[in-house]
Amino acid sequence: MNLTVKNVERIWVDVPYRPVPRRSMIRELPHWTIFELCLVTLECGVKGIGETMVFYTWGATTDEAVQRALGRTATEVMWDDSLGAGLQMALFDAVGKALEVPVWQLLGRKVRDDAAISWWSIDLPPDDWLEECREAIAQGYTSYKFKARPWFDLDEQLRLVTAAVPRHFDIDLDFNTMLNDSAHAVRVLREMAKYPHVKIYESPIPQGDVAGNRYLRAQTCVPIAMHVGNPPLMTALYEDVCDGFVVCGGVSQVLHEAHVIAQANKVFWLQLVGTGLTATLSLHLAAVCSHARWPAVNCHNLYEHTLLKRTSKMDPLRVHGGYAQVPAGPGLGVEVDWDAVERFRIQPIAKPYPYPNLLMRLAWPSGAVDYYAHGLQYWDDFLSGRRPVFSPGVRLEIVPDDGSAEWRRLYGEALKKPSWVMRPN
Repeated sequence: MNLTVKNVERIWVDVPYRPVPRRSMIRELPHWTIFELCLVTLECGVKGIGETMVFYTWGATTDEAVQRALGRTATEVMWDDSLGAGLQMALFDAVGKALEVPVWQLLGRKVRDDAAISWWSIDLPPDDWLEECREAIAQGYTSYKFKARPWFDLDEQLRLVTAAVPRHFDIDLDFNTMLNDSAHAVRVLREMAKYPHVKIYESPIPQGDVAGNRYLRAQTCVPIAMHVGNPPLMTALYEDVCDGFVVCGGVSQVLHEAHVIAQANKVFWLQLVGTGLTATLSLHLAAVCSHARWPAVNCHNLYEHTLLKRTSKMDPLRVHGGYAQVPAGPGLGVEVDWDAVERFRIQPIAKPYPYPNLLMRLAWPSGAVDYYAHGLQYWDDFLSGRRPVFSPGVRLEIVPDDGSAEWRRLYGEALKKPSWVMRPN
């Protein structure tokens, strides 16, 4: 059987958000809807499919990467993370199909038949967050990773949501370092610990603050998670700065880090972001990673379509009791819905960022008001310490463009804020 890479076709799609997450995703992440599909054809005729979230993923597939793969044996190159997310995934899918084995069998020894999987969203107003929780529960999820942000009243959000969800429904609060330092973090984390649904705090303060994170961990009984990489994994383990990790990246990197974390008897969740294709690859990785015991975060629940074919007898990402089955078929073990791909197909584009004509109002309980034209602006205000850290009564909202001169004036003033210039991911 000839496993030489014969051809790589690249298809761009724009997959719309579902209505509730869209209302807030447009504030900061309008570009997360853009994907590139890589369709690999081997000399034996077998095809494999993969995807890249073009403007976010750990590694995009480049023209140079495609040229390096063409004419090479797929099993020789598929372990090269530098090929990028979409191409690497497609190669594993193609090889699995050609050998008539599931991807997990190419990765290692299977340790589980199903894997925990989590719902995800950006920060939302309390009512939207509750609506998303109800949708998650209806679809069989038992955990939710939520962005904790200082431009919303976190206590108000948790009070509303936890009063309405089952006791077994878990919440992971991802601060993305928005607590700034251990002095502020201790106060907030201790206060939020009164909600028993809260099971994990992620990156409360800058991860490079080793002493601060080590101190912070000693001040709370709620486990703390940190992304692998900062500080270096071995430093994080030696200094014992967290209870578990967030693992993302290419297949080789994920398996290496998973092995090191397992040797230290720590836990982690896989965070590979995309549509149903990426979520499926994550299931295969979880199947062979003994310590991938926290629910994986893939964000595929954001979209109105997973790009996977569903029938009355098959739902490839069906979640029951918080777990999804690891596919047993060859390759990724799922079938792409090519009708959906054609419906969402677009021409390659430049980065659609920042989102045009968006005005946001940050209202403080004192009556003070701040206006912003994009998420990077209020991120800078809070991370730099120019605004308070998690104050009660604060609320961010989008101000619709009513065509008035006043709206245009406020938008024009907001555009002048210095952090309007886009920064690389």
